[in-house]
Amino acid sequence: MSLATRLPRLWHTVRHLRPVQIYGRAWHRLHRPRVAHAPAPQMAAFERGWIACARAPSMLGPTRFRFLNDEREAGANDWNSTRLPKLWLYNLHYFDDLNADGAASREHWHRDLIARWIADNPPPAGNGWEPYCLSLRIVNWIKWRCGGQLFGDAARARAALDSLATQVRFLRGRLERHLLGNHLWANYKALLFAGAFFEGSEAVRWREAGLFGLRAQIDEQILADGGHFERSPMYHAILLEDLLDLVQLALVYPDAFPERDVQLWRDKARSMLAWLAVMTHPDGGIAFFNDAALGIAPSLAALHDYARALGIEPPPASREPLQLLPQSGYARLQSGEAVLICDVGEIGPDYLPGHAHADTLSFELSLRGRRVLVNAGISRYDIDPERLWQRGTAAHNTVEIDGQDSSEVWASFRVARRARPRTVAHGRDGESLWLSAAHDGYRRLKGRPLHRRRWALTPRGLRIEDRIDGRFGEAIARLRVHPQFEVDGHDIRAAGDGDGPPQLRWRSEAGGDALVPGRYHAGFGLREACTVIETLIDPRVGTATLVLEWGR
Repeated sequence: MSLATRLPRLWHTVRHLRPVQIYGRAWHRLHRPRVAHAPAPQMAAFERGWIACARAPSMLGPTRFRFLNDEREAGANDWNSTRLPKLWLYNLHYFDDLNADGAASREHWHRDLIARWIADNPPPAGNGWEPYCLSLRIVNWIKWRCGGQLFGDAARARAALDSLATQVRFLRGRLERHLLGNHLWANYKALLFAGAFFEGSEAVRWREAGLFGLRAQIDEQILADGGHFERSPMYHAILLEDLLDLVQLALVYPDAFPERDVQLWRDKARSMLAWLAVMTHPDGGIAFFNDAALGIAPSLAALHDYARALGIEPPPASREPLQLLPQSGYARLQSGEAVLICDVGEIGPDYLPGHAHADTLSFELSLRGRRVLVNAGISRYDIDPERLWQRGTAAHNTVEIDGQDSSEVWASFRVARRARPRTVAHGRDGESLWLSAAHDGYRRLKGRPLHRRRWALTPRGLRIEDRIDGRFGEAIARLRVHPQFEVDGHDIRAAGDGDGPPQLRWRSEAGGDALVPGRYHAGFGLREACTVIETLIDPRVGTATLVLEWGR
């Protein structure tokens, strides 16, 4: 890419940033807080044991782990190994398995792993001393201890508590104000946990800093419709678990937090549960918009169970056939046996689009409890062509114009010019639910095209109408069919059904249709082959209609 191209892209990326993200990045690189090795404050007494949210185990043996669907050995010298993927190593430092399903049976492994981490990771160098790793590990160690587990004999216990306090002190001087978003949220959560777990004036300062910071982040990051402002169902679920964790922390340490804060956490958790229900397919998994994958965050069912264990009754499932999340920009249409989830909103906050995809006006469809049409999902966070493709428009069920992305995603977490939604409308005509919207993401192109889309859902089928206003050379509308279905001509049937009747049929009211091989990523490290239906939109006409029928 030429300098003449790179400079405008960089400008359209940084012009949206807040000043703290620019000077804060320099400060974060240059400033190193003093490592304070003073003895840890005394542990505070807790009222009840910790109840963990359901989570699959990741520790398979004393030195064997499974993270991101990738099983590996990690020995004493592997905490910062260059032969292991960076994101896999981060997960190793999180210590999530301490609070995973069946953790009590692995307590001796956990106790040894904590001791090994302390011995192998002197402050402040290495992956484990990065603020996000610190934040998650601090919380996990405290949960584990509050669950009744012991660090070991007196010497090991003293070493673990002193290490924990050292980690908190270092984190207090390394808050990720340059990153903001879910990272800064995790930092403040860790300070709250440490401030409740320990006694004394130092712990009070940690707790006050966490409360002050989290109050502002809740107000900023949780939208009025209950969604997390980064518009990722996966990160939404992660932060929802965080809020439920804080509710439980207030039960474990009943005098640690003002009642108004605890009530705010409970209220926001309920609204976030309602939001997640809208964004969950009938199979119980999240829809794939922006960075989203299965197996990272708890499912809606697991979060419901966790909330109930804390005395929070989740909101009842809505029976409304059309549910709009106006601030987040998502909509859910339900008719008969079909569920349609659509993206008609902003890609994320202007100053923090790191987890955004160029997926405006994309959608996913479930029929009879199974996903049929899906976005491609994500399998990695590396800076490489695959990550770029997974964020790009071609990986989503929407329209790509002249080979460009609707929002200029680049690197692993960058966006330059981004699509803005226009004229979102919805309604009902008889038995048909309809939703329409447009976006201006392609107006930067020479012909200034504007993409408009209308969905109409009935109990027997779905009609998708695309229109492009303005000049363009080539436009392709894509529908990605889930790997559990096969496409045979215009028939779509469950994989393995052979000559059985099709579950649905598709037809296009435009020329130039093609079935092309594609790929689908249900989770990190996963890849499955699938079929993609491509429809060329004639630039002389500028419209295309695709119909799916499943009526019996």
